[in-house]
Amino acid sequence: MTDLQQNILERCKNGERIAQQQLYEHFKGKMFAVCLRYANSRTDAEDSLQEGFVKVFRDLHQFRGEGSFEGWMRRVIVNVALQNLRKQKGGLQFSELENVAYKISDADDSVFEENEKGAALIKLMQKMPTGFRTVLNLYVLEEYSHQQIADELGISVGTSKSQLNRAKAFLKNLLEKNLA
Repeated sequence: MTDLQQNILERCKNGERIAQQQLYEHFKGKMFAVCLRYANSRTDAEDSLQEGFVKVFRDLHQFRGEGSFEGWMRRVIVNVALQNLRKQKGGLQFSELENVAYKISDADDSVFEENEKGAALIKLMQKMPTGFRTVLNLYVLEEYSHQQIADELGISVGTSKSQLNRAKAFLKNLLEKNLA
């Protein structure tokens, strides 16, 4: 962390509004992209972003400087986005499919690598069922293990794995329809 970043963080911890605005302006784009990936709509993503930054500023004293600040902030934002999904009507719903084979080949993963950062992909992901989208984000983009996903979402490891495979297949199908 640079001296300037450290200075801004210290000023934020002291409640200085100008420093908080600087921090917000610096990270809002990246964190909004994170929120969009989990949200059902742009409005939901905006709500998660706002709530996430409130939590970041409130809990800033918990950041001990171990690891990157951006990584810490991202984790806070993801947790807020997940909490908001749980609060929504119907919450996070998963099908228990322990013994169902629903797998696409590893060769099909290239479709995700090529389009991973596009705004069009985020819009397509928002068309996915919430459970698919959530597991896909946590596993692929946040690099959670299936055990971590299971613990975080209160599902089994098998459900996490099946939701990931079904999410990839679902997203691949959406991409093929939109690219055709």
